[in-house]
Amino acid sequence: MLVQIPDVLTLQEVVYCRRVLEAAGWVDGKVTAGDQSAPAKHNLQVPQDSAAGRELSEIVLQALGRSPLFATAALPLKVFPPLFNRYDVGMTFHAHVDNAIRPVPGTGARIRTDVSSTLFLTPPEDYDGGELVIEDTYGAQRVKLPAGHMVLYPATSLHRVERVTRGSRWASFFWTQSMVKSDQQRRLLHEMDMSIIRLRADLGDAHPGVLGVTASYHNLLREWVEM
Repeated sequence: MLVQIPDVLTLQEVVYCRRVLEAAGWVDGKVTAGDQSAPAKHNLQVPQDSAAGRELSEIVLQALGRSPLFATAALPLKVFPPLFNRYDVGMTFHAHVDNAIRPVPGTGARIRTDVSSTLFLTPPEDYDGGELVIEDTYGAQRVKLPAGHMVLYPATSLHRVERVTRGSRWASFFWTQSMVKSDQQRRLLHEMDMSIIRLRADLGDAHPGVLGVTASYHNLLREWVEM
């Protein structure tokens, strides 16, 4: 399931993140790559343990907490602390699949990467290339969103970042361990929840049809959730 979420960050938050990133130290992006993806990865990252990385990670986590669409699409149990990368001219990330398990630095904890997320920090008109290309059941989906917007997609997906040919593409990226492991089940729950929202707006909360669909949603969630 591929879901685009608009305005995860406000304009003011995007501007602030950009200002902090402009002054940050950047390192080779291979520092967080696995054995399979490292040769394919050609970008820069802000060190996760840097002051800038920790501050901006917290800003993104707070923004996720106020996004109902992220909650219903990802059904998050654990969120990996957001990271930040950039692709300058000539940089790319060839086709790869994200690591299934990620250790959370400094905690001893690990998360299963069910959902991958990219939060764009650069307006699309400021760079050429740099599209996130995700292979799904409907073919290759090319994603290039406004600054502050985010895309979610299954971490099992083969995906890549096209070579940047002008400008620089900056983004935050992270993974979520969902309460519902199956992408197909998450898709069904998300579609059902979106239908419930529309039915509530049209019919009201007390309508028998709304009550019945809502009950089915929660009973399916209860059946499929892993805590």
